[in-house]
Amino acid sequence: MSVYNHRPMVPATQNRLLELLDSVRTEFEQLTQDAMICKTQRDEFEMKMNSQIQEMGQIQQSLLDLERSQQIMKKQYEEEIGRLRQQLEQHGQHVPPPSYMNGRETPRDTGYAQQAPSPVPPSLEANPSATPHSMYTNGLPPAAASPSGPSGPSGPSGPSGPSGPHGPPLTASPYANGSPQTSVAPSQRPPPLNVKSENAFNDMDPESIPPNMKIEGQDWFALFNPKVQRYLKVDLLHSFDHGSVVCCVKFSANGRYLAAGCNQSTYIYDTNSGTNVAVLQDEHASRDTDLYIRSVSFSPDGKYLATGAEDKQIRIWDIGKSRILRVLRGHDQDIYSLEFSRDGNILVSGSGDRTVKIWDWLEGRIMHTLRISEQDQKDPGVTSVAISPDGRLVAAGSLDKVVRVWDAHTGQPLERLEGHKDSVYSVAFMPDGMTLISGSLDKTLRLWQLGTKGNALRQVFTGHKDFVLSVATTPDGQWIVSGSKDRGVQFWDPHTGHTQFMLQGHKNSVISVATSPAGRRPMFATGSGDNRARIWTFESLHA
Repeated sequence: MSVYNHRPMVPATQNRLLELLDSVRTEFEQLTQDAMICKTQRDEFEMKMNSQIQEMGQIQQSLLDLERSQQIMKKQYEEEIGRLRQQLEQHGQHVPPPSYMNGRETPRDTGYAQQAPSPVPPSLEANPSATPHSMYTNGLPPAAASPSGPSGPSGPSGPSGPSGPHGPPLTASPYANGSPQTSVAPSQRPPPLNVKSENAFNDMDPESIPPNMKIEGQDWFALFNPKVQRYLKVDLLHSFDHGSVVCCVKFSANGRYLAAGCNQSTYIYDTNSGTNVAVLQDEHASRDTDLYIRSVSFSPDGKYLATGAEDKQIRIWDIGKSRILRVLRGHDQDIYSLEFSRDGNILVSGSGDRTVKIWDWLEGRIMHTLRISEQDQKDPGVTSVAISPDGRLVAAGSLDKVVRVWDAHTGQPLERLEGHKDSVYSVAFMPDGMTLISGSLDKTLRLWQLGTKGNALRQVFTGHKDFVLSVATTPDGQWIVSGSKDRGVQFWDPHTGHTQFMLQGHKNSVISVATSPAGRRPMFATGSGDNRARIWTFESLHA
């Protein structure tokens, strides 16, 4: 019998396949279980997300409700503050203005313009030969005809400022074009007008102004008053960008250079070419804090520049060498204003410490300290100073709404001019030396006639929509220039109180304005919170 087994044997691969199928089934069951867990987690996450969305919606609604409530409360507080302010004004008490010295309304810029060393400028005392520009000789508004036919006290025969039906012009300008002028007897001087001018632009749509009464530049425009005859045209000459607010601008005595005071540095520009010829920066001053240059003034010979800053010091710079010649110390608070006399013998400074100081700057000594010591004044810090053209008078504006005038030689007080309803931020003498213009946080300018025994107020200029931060006059006395927190510049006719034009050329407050001297092309400069200083030209419409 054969022992050979003829039955077929089960292949080994079949057992392996069964094992694999079991493994796949097991793995599939595991994946199915994991998917169920993920689905459960997803459902939980969706529930949480929906719950958080609902909570965010509730928070958003609560914020909107709070914002509405805050706006309502703010309006109520503002109305109450306004009512209280009116009551205090009626009782003759001073309400301190908002902290807005020099018009800064944005957080300080801690940086300053970084520039490579600039070439040393040529001597600033050099006055290139130039004949007086027509704007200061025969490009002025013509005088209105009158039966008597006098040319008026504004100069020798030839066109002069508006007069006629609007009243006589101001007293004579002794140096409108560098030539002698006819003096005016006291009896011929106009009496105080006490007239409040009207704002020609308040209720006027700029689009409705005729094309011949407006000028538009790339980023600026000027609107001319359609209610008065147009005499001028204006244009942008140079624009300078800086790394901080431009607190002050001032021309040199020959008009060739412009200084602009910023944070830490003062920049000097050539007004012809627009090039930066010097950067004055104290190497020993701290770079860790702001040090805004609040005021600048050229010496008459153009060799030196005085700068006043927040560190209570006055620095006298030798411009040609770009170094400090002398530091004047004596004020206890920020220096807000500086001005050299025309003969260069004295320098006048005004400070928040309630004093005006008259310096023999060459010797570095204080000649007079003029104090505001009235006990009834809450905040008499000095914001602005000016020296009359003949160097006899010193005027100062202060936070207590008052303009004061002293004798520059003796230091004796002469005038106390009251009328502004808020702090006075800028003062400037007219060329006659006996008329003074002031600008205030009450949004007005006021023209004062000095030496009168009665009411010194001659004119109130209204038209700015916000604080008037700076005022200046043209060297012929035919125009007054003002800069404001409303970002605008206005040219005013001092004889009538009317605005000739309104210029919008900055994106922030116009903190400082300055006019060029006679003998060169008529220009004015503006410094702004938008970090720009600009030079503009103006001339007769028919020049």
